[in-house]
Amino acid sequence: MSTLHAAPQPRARRPRPKVVTLTDRAAERVREIMAKAEKPYAGLRVGVKNGGCAGQEYVLEYAETADPLDEVVEDKGVTILIEPKAVLFLIGTEIDYEVTRLAAKFVFKNPNETDACGCGESVTIQPAKLES
Repeated sequence: MSTLHAAPQPRARRPRPKVVTLTDRAAERVREIMAKAEKPYAGLRVGVKNGGCAGQEYVLEYAETADPLDEVVEDKGVTILIEPKAVLFLIGTEIDYEVTRLAAKFVFKNPNETDACGCGESVTIQPAKLES
């Protein structure tokens, strides 16, 4: 007589932390900007590009569609699409929106930044070290 064995159950995956998060102010500002856009967009695309005197710059732009390899983050009612090559540079980043007497801008609080230029337009970012 044969014995039936139950198939092993797949292990539940622990929830992955969000690559980036938004402060309440940043989420509110993104929702305002998206509501005023000339057409509907899939979300806000966030990336990193080479440039500036410190070596890299953050990029924010409208995303018409999500690319298949984008990391999709939903936070406070905002869809954020992160370019695949930027994920390791952005892990743990909080995006804020600051208004001062002289400027209004999105500010990245990134634990992977190692340096920034004097004008604040470019940064040096090291890829996050993944725990094994």
